[in-house]
Amino acid sequence: MPSYNKKHGQTLMKCRSIFYAIAALSLCATSGAARDVSDSAGRNVDVPERVERVFAAGAPAAVAIVVLAPDKLLGWPVRLRDGSKPFLSPRLAALPELGRLTGRGDTANLEVVIASKPDVVVDYGTVAATYISLADRVQSQTSIPVVLVDGRFENTPASLRLLGKILGVEARAEAIARYAEETFALVDGILAKVASDKRPSVYLARAANGLETGIEGSINTEILERAGGRNVARREGGRAGLAQVSLEQVLTWNPEMIVTLNREFMVAARKDQAWSAVRAVREGKLVAAPDFPFGWIDGPPSLNRLIGLRWLVTLFFPEHAKLDMRAEARRFYKLFYDFELTDESFKTLFADTGLK
Repeated sequence: MPSYNKKHGQTLMKCRSIFYAIAALSLCATSGAARDVSDSAGRNVDVPERVERVFAAGAPAAVAIVVLAPDKLLGWPVRLRDGSKPFLSPRLAALPELGRLTGRGDTANLEVVIASKPDVVVDYGTVAATYISLADRVQSQTSIPVVLVDGRFENTPASLRLLGKILGVEARAEAIARYAEETFALVDGILAKVASDKRPSVYLARAANGLETGIEGSINTEILERAGGRNVARREGGRAGLAQVSLEQVLTWNPEMIVTLNREFMVAARKDQAWSAVRAVREGKLVAAPDFPFGWIDGPPSLNRLIGLRWLVTLFFPEHAKLDMRAEARRFYKLFYDFELTDESFKTLFADTGLK
């Protein structure tokens, strides 16, 4: 019996190797001319002259592709929520779930990637040694080019122009990059009027119990900090990221504002005597971020956050930021998603957010 298992395993390995080899040869035969691009990690990658089919390595990459080149996206890293579908085109709403190559609990396997026949795999987010190693491994094993694009907020305009070049949609990328630059300039103008000690302390409440948050400097909370909020979850050595905290810790921080990604938590916290002891809850400054088709704060941390930045600066500094968020949302959804917001869609989008 052991010898049978060994031979069986060897047979499977040979079949898999043959599968990869055939797939790689097929890709090479159909990809045509290639061009060399340097991604955000400084890796030189040969991508096809024309990119028509894109595999998103994770949710942030999927959103970036939806904004820049929606017809090129092959599928979703995670299943699209039903509530998001009305805000996107029928084609995007019908795309399958392919799994993710990066992020917590990666679910895609290389067979799925190869079977999708992408011209390129795009990863948009943190550019670090772990992700570089993964990109190199996937590229080596599949012969499909993998590009890493820096997803840090501060690098958004440059990353958009890089991704636009890779996807062959430079004009579209330039329009979105200019919106990003305009947004950052708007926020900087407002923050210049507010002393640092006058800026609100803020807690980001994630998960159904509100006790998952992002440490200062993490990709999940950089939008709060960029909008002028003082993240109460300070970075005290070690790397930034998500963290589990206790209600006692939140009470100690006693933030002036709480922004949550979970509307169920917001409803529950407002009725909870323990949470009512927190200043933000007690003073009615616990708000839920709009989250369709993607979150305005996170979920995922990608281009969807640009409208969230405008909303947050209005929320934090209403005396200085006189933005009409309905008009802002209409402009953003048309430019980014080619979607016209209606009165009905506004009701869905703004429910329980404090926006009208």
